[in-house]
Amino acid sequence: MRKLASAAPVALFALLLAALWEIGPPLFGVPHYIIPRLSDVLASAWENRRLLGAHFAVTVGEALLGLGWSILFGTISAVWIESSKVAKKTLYPLIVASQTVPIIALSPIMVMWFGYDVWSKVAVVILFTFFPIAVNTADGFRSADPEIGELMRTMGAGKRDLFMKWKLPSALPGFLTGLKMAATISVGGATLGEWLGGEAGLGMYTKRASNMLRGEAVFSGVLLLSLMGVLLFLAAQAAERAILAGRSPGNAGKSQT
Repeated sequence: MRKLASAAPVALFALLLAALWEIGPPLFGVPHYIIPRLSDVLASAWENRRLLGAHFAVTVGEALLGLGWSILFGTISAVWIESSKVAKKTLYPLIVASQTVPIIALSPIMVMWFGYDVWSKVAVVILFTFFPIAVNTADGFRSADPEIGELMRTMGAGKRDLFMKWKLPSALPGFLTGLKMAATISVGGATLGEWLGGEAGLGMYTKRASNMLRGEAVFSGVLLLSLMGVLLFLAAQAAERAILAGRSPGNAGKSQT
């Protein structure tokens, strides 16, 4: 009952937006190819459900593949930054400075390098998602309590123990925060890659529908992209809860026994 009560305001707000979307365009005389009614969007989605399902699978595959590589590269970069003073002075500033270059300007370069197959879309996703994972994880390493480290050293802890039992647990919340951010924006990276050059995916579907002034098809694709972003965020949030629950004192005590 408490969960239902807490979800009620969100549900009411969503219903209000849906009602405004349905009655607003005809009420204010907005052409259907600019803002179609919600019922037309849903009807278009149902009519093209098989085609949208195929495009949805392509886009989510690109997003997940790029996200996986970003997790690997971002984590390795963060560990390197933490373990090397040279990397901390050189690599970390370069990662931060790289965000001053508009990603949309680098995306065509990825297409030239990797062509029009899936890897150009994956590369664009990595451009979007690498930064939050690498920086948040590196900042998590830096947030480790130095007093705990000194205590562990006095008790004879080696470098491996210091990393696994002090640095890594301190970096885990930052990594999970970066993962949730990256999971959400990975959809945008995959979509942009498909816009620049692709034959399948929801980005290509919405681009073709826009060229034909099919507003209801464009909005149906956008709704699915939004749904994809929400699902990926919820998946990252579920992973966060599972990992942090595994690190709780009660579970730690059970594992030791």
